[in-house]
Amino acid sequence: MHRGRMSSTSEQEPRRVGAETVRTLTVGGRTLRVSERRGDGSRPPLLLMNGIGASLEVLQPFVDALDPRRTVVRFDVPGVGGSPPPVVPYVLATLTPVVSALLRRLGHDEPVDVLGLSWGGGLAQHFAVQHRRRCRRLVLAATGTGSLMVPASPRVLSHMLTPRRHRDPEYAQRIAGTIYGGTVRTDPARAARALHAESRLGPRRGYYYQLAASTGWSSLPFLSLIRQPTLVLSGDDDPIIPTVNARLLARGIPRARLHLYDGGHLALVTEADELAPVVDAFLDDPGDT
Repeated sequence: MHRGRMSSTSEQEPRRVGAETVRTLTVGGRTLRVSERRGDGSRPPLLLMNGIGASLEVLQPFVDALDPRRTVVRFDVPGVGGSPPPVVPYVLATLTPVVSALLRRLGHDEPVDVLGLSWGGGLAQHFAVQHRRRCRRLVLAATGTGSLMVPASPRVLSHMLTPRRHRDPEYAQRIAGTIYGGTVRTDPARAARALHAESRLGPRRGYYYQLAASTGWSSLPFLSLIRQPTLVLSGDDDPIIPTVNARLLARGIPRARLHLYDGGHLALVTEADELAPVVDAFLDDPGDT
């Protein structure tokens, strides 16, 4: 399957890159680098929210594996990839209105589907509650309830405190099995390729701002307020987000279903051909609206 190359353009001069438009927009006082793959309009757009320190390119294999008729929007959070860091740190509650404004700027006034991966899963949960009329369906992949969850081991957490794995491919390959699990335990180069192939680096400050944005935050008190049909995806070998956290999400969200897969934290990217059809089927299911 062809993978379109990503490149940033100005707000005034968007450029088509394969089937995707990549541009920089200023919304809600934030400047964001945004990618949009236009579908045929037959399905609601899918908004992707990425993991910590990961630029939008990291999700390219997953986007490529999704139904091409589906419009897909993704963006670099402030300070990551091609989005400049804010002057002061932000929190999830102040970022979700920016995301809602971004959708309007792109012309998506209708409800959208939202998928959050890892750190992005926290942002997605907050968005689903704070902007419930904007969110039709929710997919939570390799994520948990924030500060009130079953944590990773201290060894894994120590690697998550710095952006080094995003900046040093050799280091990323060396620690991949320990922190990501799944198939990268036997092929750690897959993780290095996933994190570094065509991805863009933001300043170190952006990583720490993103880390601080969710510090002390938890969705546990408001899981029952997430009313959208929700798909919870979890790997059976995810050292960062142990599977028990997915079960907690699925039990706490009233209209959630749980899908367990064989794999680790990066499976949405490294096993995209297996998981994208699961997501497509859930989003297209007419039985739970």
